Amino acid sequence: MAQLQVKPTRMELTNLKKKRKVAARGHKLMKDKRDEMVRRFIAYARRNKELREQVEQKLSAAMGQFVLARAEMSGEAIEEALAYPARPATVSVDTQHVLSLKMPKLSLETSDTFDYPYGFMNTSAELDSAVAAFAEVLPMLIELAEVEKICNSLADEIEKTRRRVNALEYVKIPQMEESIKYISMKLDENERAATIRLMKVKDMLLQQAIEEKREEDQEALEAFQSNEAKI
Repeated sequence: MAQLQVKPTRMELTNLKKKRKVAARGHKLMKDKRDEMVRRFIAYARRNKELREQVEQKLSAAMGQFVLARAEMSGEAIEEALAYPARPATVSVDTQHVLSLKMPKLSLETSDTFDYPYGFMNTSAELDSAVAAFAEVLPMLIELAEVEKICNSLADEIEKTRRRVNALEYVKIPQMEESIKYISMKLDENERAATIRLMKVKDMLLQQAIEEKREEDQEALEAFQSNEAKI
């Protein structure tokens, strides 16, 4: 693992230790966020599967009734019967937050009562069943679209968070640790070198003091001997 390009100083060591602490905390938070997003994603995926199966089943039944209606009625009669909607319907798009992520919230706005948009004189019961089935499945389609969008957004965010977690866990934090180890080693080497230099200086000063003391003693001895000779 390549280390960061840093100067081996105590200030840089302190800064790196602070950055490593922040990175470790951020790694834990993002990992917890990723795990929670995965849990939410699984729940939404299950709901998506249930809705899709229900929608496919109801649409299949509705299409079956519609095929029967086509067999009993002419295409012009069906087009005329379905020329106008049974009731007005609009889809409003709002925003909801899932783990601090903005997600769409779809709402179907329609009247509470359902009326067939045609008379029953020239239509078949199969067409009535098909229209009612399509009207029943519409809210489920809206919810399915919302859940699928949330699943896709969560999947993208999980992948982004996974990359950030891996970058911190396998690149950034190891680089910081290697750099901290390198700076600590360099500082220890410098401290040992400084200690050795200090010991050498002390030895030199001590040797110099000994030599000076020896010279002073020699001078004192010579002076004493000179005085003794004069006496």
